Amino acid sequence: MPNPIDVTFDEFQMYVAQALETLPADIKKMMTNIAVTVAEYPTDAQKRSVGLRPGYELYGLYQGVPLTQRTSYYGMVAPDRITIFMYPMVTHYPTPEGIRRQVQKTVLHEIGHHFGMTEQQLRDLGY
Repeated sequence: MPNPIDVTFDEFQMYVAQALETLPADIKKMMTNIAVTVAEYPTDAQKRSVGLRPGYELYGLYQGVPLTQRTSYYGMVAPDRITIFMYPMVTHYPTPEGIRRQVQKTVLHEIGHHFGMTEQQLRDLGY
């Protein structure tokens, strides 16, 4: 496994912010009651929540109620959360550009979950 490149947490957060800024306005409008955060690593509980097998990495995680499952009773709940994990990406992508591309792909993947897409649907689309 290559050594992680020297990317600071602030720089990585900027990559995530840039990925969000590139979203079409219509998509941004539809993203309701959701917070996007950055963490250095996923917790063991987060890994277990998605059934992550040994040897695999978790780049991002969506936690919440997808838009397709919200009913008229949905309200007064904590925001859904997308967490993007820094070090699994920095460890596996040897250049800032490679990290930026993977951040973009991961952000889109997790937003897809927010819109109700399954893991298989996202894989079929290349995310």
